[in-house]
Amino acid sequence: MKGKQADMYELINKQNVRAAFTNYGARLTGLWVPDKNGKMTDVVVGFSRVEDYLTATERYFGATIGRFANRIANGKFTIDGKQYSSSLNNAPNTLHGGKEGFSEVVWDAAMPDDHTIRFTRLSKDREEGFPGNFHVKVTYTLTDDNELQVEYVASTDKKTIVNLTNHAFFNLNGEGSGTILNHRLQINADRYTPVDSTLIPTGKIESVAGTPFDFRQPQTIGSRIDQADEQLKNGKGYDHNWVLNTHKPGEMFTAAIVVGDQSGIVLEVLTQEPGVQFYSGNFMQGKNTFKSGAKDDYRTAFCLETQHFPDSPNQPSFPSTILEPGQEYLTKSTYKFLVVK
Repeated sequence: MKGKQADMYELINKQNVRAAFTNYGARLTGLWVPDKNGKMTDVVVGFSRVEDYLTATERYFGATIGRFANRIANGKFTIDGKQYSSSLNNAPNTLHGGKEGFSEVVWDAAMPDDHTIRFTRLSKDREEGFPGNFHVKVTYTLTDDNELQVEYVASTDKKTIVNLTNHAFFNLNGEGSGTILNHRLQINADRYTPVDSTLIPTGKIESVAGTPFDFRQPQTIGSRIDQADEQLKNGKGYDHNWVLNTHKPGEMFTAAIVVGDQSGIVLEVLTQEPGVQFYSGNFMQGKNTFKSGAKDDYRTAFCLETQHFPDSPNQPSFPSTILEPGQEYLTKSTYKFLVVK
């Protein structure tokens, strides 16, 4: 771990909701919330030991993602006429910050109180090809209202690009409970960004109307996932960015609502970001064993990654991901848990 100690941490609130973390990847490793019968249910898949994250075939379980979440076409981007390159860890593209992204490093950790954990690090100039000495702080707060709030703060000494998110894999029926295809999902987005066969956006922003990507009204995740649709073929299911309907920068907006079909647990995802990537667990292969003893079988967890759009540095029509020296990058997302009886 390059000389740094990797540890496990836990937050707890007055309702005995627990959130577990490790500073390896500043990641969320488990989250226990009450189901409709009051049973505490672990809705975030993960491991109980840091060593298991090091050997896992899936690198992103619960991790903080940076410097740039999602994909960058051919690993190349240009700032003020100068081209930069990052490692191609999802050929032919860069994915989630490259081979040694934020998920692969040990962060500094501090717990100012029982409700809060703060992870910090310095990403040095040209780490994974990105310009600027980049100071980043990620703070998780577990409230007594059963909300897990995430705040991302960063600054740079050179003009750079940034797109931070959390990559929690959820199963609202509980880790190891089987398929997520019967979860009901609503995404508050009229449009999405179609992708090519390498999952890079085409640059178009298209309506979800009349497509399997229309989750404006609640639908089960699996209701249309096997339709003969080119975009579903490209993603091997859902692995796309939705353009959220909010038009007010900085406003917390309800991006998505998911209901566990067995547990009655409701997850509301709120964010200040313009997009959310919904991933339906298409590349889960049953090669890793979770803390419950269950395998990471095909489509047994989903992700809702609040973000700016994929490949934004190469897409002039997308919201900018440029951060200037002297500016502060600040964005917040919240995962709120309720139950329906």
